[in-house]
Amino acid sequence: MPHRILTPTGNGAETLAIAHDLIPDGYELVEAPHGRPEFWALLKDAEFYIGAGQYKHGPEFYAQAPQLKLVQTLSAGYNTYDLEAARSAGVPICNNGGANATAVAEHALMLMLAVSRKLTWVHDGVVSGRWRGNDFAAAKLYELEDKTLGIVGLGNIGKKVARRAKAFDMRVIYYDINRLTADQEDALGIRFALFPELLKVSDVVSLHVPLDMSTHNLIGERELSLMKKTAILINTCRGPVVDEVALYKALRDETIMAAGLDVMVEEPPKPDHELFTLKNAIFSPHSAGPTWDNHPKRWRNAFDNCERVARGSKPFWIVPELR
Repeated sequence: MPHRILTPTGNGAETLAIAHDLIPDGYELVEAPHGRPEFWALLKDAEFYIGAGQYKHGPEFYAQAPQLKLVQTLSAGYNTYDLEAARSAGVPICNNGGANATAVAEHALMLMLAVSRKLTWVHDGVVSGRWRGNDFAAAKLYELEDKTLGIVGLGNIGKKVARRAKAFDMRVIYYDINRLTADQEDALGIRFALFPELLKVSDVVSLHVPLDMSTHNLIGERELSLMKKTAILINTCRGPVVDEVALYKALRDETIMAAGLDVMVEEPPKPDHELFTLKNAIFSPHSAGPTWDNHPKRWRNAFDNCERVARGSKPFWIVPELR
């Protein structure tokens, strides 16, 4: 009998075609709408579950999965999962091993450039017939060269952001609870800073932390007040890392200059969200990670972990809370 891997319906035909092209011999990938009777029927004999963090999976999920050995997420984030239920069931949860790290890092740099050069403003000017009629002197467009980038969270994504920022001749500092050695910092050309210090000296602050109790509202009124009036905040990790009420006030009152946000507290946000009334914020719809290029990376990492567990080895990328 092949090893059964269950995935919820919703991946899309082309994405599933990539998965079926990569799946190792001796494994079958089955799908069903999450929560429907056919889903629970398939789950009873499934050894592996591959999802994207859409569902919490409480104790009832594991109670109906007696053969389950691994929950593998295709996403980097895992804040939606019930970690206590997984711990009680003895089932590891693993994230995607940085499969979308390049995509998110590129997106973070894109937001830095788009905010600094007011891309949406100049685009709107061109398509509305103003061309050079925009007031460039008053707009104050900026370069990234010689600016200090403060990276909060130096995991797979944070390191890739650092490397790409160096190509723009930015000075890079970072804060992370897991500090690098001096040799590792030298290799990346970056330096450690204390969190308040980073906020005070950075021209751009880019957030790359997981969402947990310690990072919820990590950026609030106090933190925003420490930043430069000319500073830019970039968030491509999780919306609740930033206190949106405090951010709105900081942008409205020009406590900081601008923000580029790929994530929000409520997704999708309400159409009348107060942040949408501001001209110094740019948004994208939590689209930093899922590029077409990283679908093979995500499935490859997922299947590799299934094979590792099937042969009795420890999987890669177990989320920190379950290690």
